[in-house]
Amino acid sequence: MRVEVKLWAVLPAAGVGKRMGSKIPKQYLELSGRTVIEHTLKLFVDHDRISGVVVALGPEDGYWGSTSYAAHPKVLRAAGGAERCHSVLNALLALEGRAEDADWVLVHDAARPCLRLEDLERLIDSLLDDAVGGLLGVPVRDTMKRANGGERIDATVDRSALWHAYTPQMFRLGLLRHALQDALAASDLVTDDASAIERLGQAPRLIEGHADNIKITRAEDLPLAHFHLRQQGRID
Repeated sequence: MRVEVKLWAVLPAAGVGKRMGSKIPKQYLELSGRTVIEHTLKLFVDHDRISGVVVALGPEDGYWGSTSYAAHPKVLRAAGGAERCHSVLNALLALEGRAEDADWVLVHDAARPCLRLEDLERLIDSLLDDAVGGLLGVPVRDTMKRANGGERIDATVDRSALWHAYTPQMFRLGLLRHALQDALAASDLVTDDASAIERLGQAPRLIEGHADNIKITRAEDLPLAHFHLRQQGRID
């Protein structure tokens, strides 16, 4: 018999997005009439299986207050950190008193507004009974090259076992908190949550999603995100 646990979402959103070449952090750029982060948040806030969403924001964030979710009762604010892993850990700590260690946490990049509802549902349904947890991803389709440290090819890498790691990444709150604390104590600034779990000797499960779950990092990604949102029927 499955023990009923809650699902929570965490959005690290303290980055400034230097590669965008914009004065405005990428999560607050306008995308089809709303900010990027508002598109991202909507899927989680509207989901009846998710109990709440924690957004980790930078200390000098002057944009959040003008978003449509700033005062939403389902959304909590946490202090962002210097790196993504700091922000995620702060968000987990902000859930103390609300969530249990056995609850599931779905960590999702604020700059991934094109996550499909069907992929989110598949991730949740696939991992609720999993001993470790896992993440959305897509198998690598392109030929992969490893550079020699410069601009020359050192080797062609076998792509058959390679995946692109996406988000959400879904783990038990207690396990993920411990994993991140352990990584930071070792000065290992892990770049995603699965890496923190892997450091503990665990093997997260890969759940195949869609490649249109893109992360906005450069200016040319905005019109591509607009295209994907329209194709999904989420905008006119």
